[in-house]
Amino acid sequence: MKILAIESSCDETAAAVVENGRVVLSSKIASQVEEHKIYGGVVPEIASRRHAEAISGIVDAALEEAGVTLDDIDAVAVTYAPGLIGALLVGVNYAKALAYSKNLKLIPVHHLRSHIAANYITFPELKPPFFCLIVSGGHSHLVEVKDYTDFRIIGKTRDDAAGEALDKAARSMGLSYPGGLNLDREAKNGDKNAFKFPRPRVQDAPYDFSFSGLKTSVINTIHNAKQKGEEINVADLGASFLNAVTSFLCDNTEKAAKDFGHTKIVLAGGVSANSVLREKMEALCKKNNWELYLPRLDLCGDNAAMVGAQAYYEFLSGNTADLSLNAFATMPIDDITV
Repeated sequence: MKILAIESSCDETAAAVVENGRVVLSSKIASQVEEHKIYGGVVPEIASRRHAEAISGIVDAALEEAGVTLDDIDAVAVTYAPGLIGALLVGVNYAKALAYSKNLKLIPVHHLRSHIAANYITFPELKPPFFCLIVSGGHSHLVEVKDYTDFRIIGKTRDDAAGEALDKAARSMGLSYPGGLNLDREAKNGDKNAFKFPRPRVQDAPYDFSFSGLKTSVINTIHNAKQKGEEINVADLGASFLNAVTSFLCDNTEKAAKDFGHTKIVLAGGVSANSVLREKMEALCKKNNWELYLPRLDLCGDNAAMVGAQAYYEFLSGNTADLSLNAFATMPIDDITV
């Protein structure tokens, strides 16, 4: 089954052709990073306009790279939640028009489910059940993946997501957008023990995350140094902050996996590309003799290949939509609405 997949949830316009959920025939991305870099972050209105300009060309490019036409496609899949609502609507409306014009099945796909599915491409042998840590700019979740379309949230952030905290901390340190990526690079030359940051805990919710306090702590550290006329070593500060954030993520993952009896661990989301997090997860799983699955670096960020991978399993579960399909800015991974 060949699926044409479309992704436009944030600032990447992407299209891909994926066969049977595991084989990527093409994957094309039109990035807006350089434009949003001017503003220090994604500007939703600009993102929506750029999606509208790029989507037709990027879909054509994906079909051409795959060596197919729309007549060879069996279904159209699209990210419909969660994300920037204007950006999502561009993809959803384009996908609906395409499906209608060619009388194709329309498959709505949840963005976080797609990030998990990036691992199905990286590891064709991977099958549920497993335990997954999803870490991105807008989400931090611990999820039991019982089956391809059956999810249970074990823990999640109560405020900022880990990726958001990294981006805002990086901006406070004077690093350019994308902050998390540049912070990772800068921290490689730093001392992770140079600064001490709190280890947050959420009362009565041992698997949940809270990153707002950590973010505030690093901002206060910078402000206090400026008031005293002191210079801060950005590499040391970045390494220390990154160590605190990734330790929190790994500690909760270990506790939840042990408590729920999981030995197969999967990492997903944009922050899964972070080198410190990957190293710590590898060490954690080695210590506990657990299996670890890390997505390929080119599949960590937003892309349409992962959408096509998850769409295959959504289709097999009967999760299709008609032309009334709408986009949603927020939606839990375990309770989708079409």
